[in-house]
Amino acid sequence: MNVPINRRKFLEGMGSVVTFTILPKRLLASSPNGRLQIAQIGVGNRGKGNRSALMRLSNMDIVALCDVDRDYLAEAKAEVPGAATFSDYRKMMDAMADRIDAVLVCTPDHMHAPISTLAMEAGKQVYCEKPLAHNVFENRQLRLLAEERDLVTQLGIQVSATIAQRMTVEYVRGGLIGKVSEVHVWSNKKWGRDEAIPGSSNRVPDSLDWSLWLGVADERLYREGTFHPGQWRRLLDFGTGTLGDMGVHIFDTPYRALELEAPKWVRSECRPPNGFGHPLSVKAEYLFPSTRYTTRSLKWVWYDGDSAPPSHIEGFNEDGAVKLPSQGCVMIGEKGTLMMPHMSGPQTFPRELIRSVPRPELDPIDHHGQWVDACLGKGKPGSPFSFGGPLCEALQLGVVASRYPGRKLNWKPSSMKITNLAEANQYLSRKYRAF
Repeated sequence: MNVPINRRKFLEGMGSVVTFTILPKRLLASSPNGRLQIAQIGVGNRGKGNRSALMRLSNMDIVALCDVDRDYLAEAKAEVPGAATFSDYRKMMDAMADRIDAVLVCTPDHMHAPISTLAMEAGKQVYCEKPLAHNVFENRQLRLLAEERDLVTQLGIQVSATIAQRMTVEYVRGGLIGKVSEVHVWSNKKWGRDEAIPGSSNRVPDSLDWSLWLGVADERLYREGTFHPGQWRRLLDFGTGTLGDMGVHIFDTPYRALELEAPKWVRSECRPPNGFGHPLSVKAEYLFPSTRYTTRSLKWVWYDGDSAPPSHIEGFNEDGAVKLPSQGCVMIGEKGTLMMPHMSGPQTFPRELIRSVPRPELDPIDHHGQWVDACLGKGKPGSPFSFGGPLCEALQLGVVASRYPGRKLNWKPSSMKITNLAEANQYLSRKYRAF
C-alpha cells in the first residue's frame, strides 16, 4: 500500500497549475499572537459550514477568501470583512503566501487535488473536504506528498470526531461482536444522472468565472442547473457520485475500526455507463484482506439510491423485524451484529450484548479545532491524509467498477494497477486541462 508512485509525472500532468517547487518545511507565518492564519478556497455550500465551524475557534484567523463565484465571495466577505478576496487560488497563493499558514479546500471534487497540491508544495497545512480527491491516483499522491513534507492535514469526515462514531470503533476493536466477517454500508442518496445532459448551452452568470470553475476538467458548455452550484456531484467530470461522496462518511467507522487498507477486488452492479453521469443506484461488493479485527477475509457491500437500505442481508434481519435507517452500516461478527445508523449511536443484536461491557469513556473532540490545534503544534488530527487517502482510494475503485457493471476488478495496490482488465486503468487518473 505504501509503495511510492512517480510524483514527477503527477506534477507534470498538472501543467500550469503547479507553480511552487518543494521547499523546506515552513515556519508558521502567523503573528506573535499564535493564531493560525487560514486561507479558504471555495466559500459556498460546504465551505460555509466549514468556515462557520472554524470561526467558533479563538486560535485562528481567516485572512483570505477565494471563490470563482462573486456572489458566494461577497457573502463570505460579509462574514469575514478583514479577509482579502480572490477569484483565482493561484493568484491568492502568489499574493498571500507569506501570510498564510494553512489552507481550507472546499471546492468541487475535481479541484481538490490541484489546490491541495499547490498548497502543500508551498509548505501549507491543509484541511480538505471529502472526498480527498477525484480519482484513485490523486488520492495516493496527496497522501505521499503530505507524508513527505510532514504537514498537518485533515480530511473533512466531521462525523469521525463524534462520540457515537468513536464509541463504535472502541466497541469493535474491543471485541464486542468478535471478529467481523461482513460489512454492509448504504446511503439512499442519488448523486447520479441517468438522463442526458441538454445539448443547448446557457449564458454564464455574470457572477461566475466559468473557466476557473472548470479548472483542470475538460472544457464544457455551461448549462444552467447542470453543474454549478450543486449538481456537479452527479457527473463523472466533477464529482464521485453517492459512493465517492456519502461513502466517505459511512465507510469511515467500519473501515477505521477494522484497520482496513486496500481491497483485493471490487465489483459493481448498476446500469450500463452513459459516459457523463454516475449511476443513480449502485451495489458494489469488495473483498478486503484480513486484519486483526476480521475473519480470514472480509466481505464488504455498498448500496446506494434505490438499492438502499438493503432489502436483504444474509445472517441479519432476514425476517425484516429491524427497521433499517436510510443511511448506515451493519457489521456482522462472530459473537453478534452491530448496526450504526448514520449520525447516531450503535445498536447490537442480540440487544443485551452492548449492555454486557462498560461504555467507552471518551472526551469530546472538535474536528476542526483538532486540526487547528495540530497545526499549532498541539496534538494530532484524527483524519489525516495518511488515513483519508487509502479510504478514498478504496471508495473510488468502486466508482471505477461502476463503468464495468458485473466485472470483478482485481487490484494491486503496490503498482496501482487493475490487473485483470487493463483498459480500466485509464480511469484511475485523468489528464489535466491547462487553464
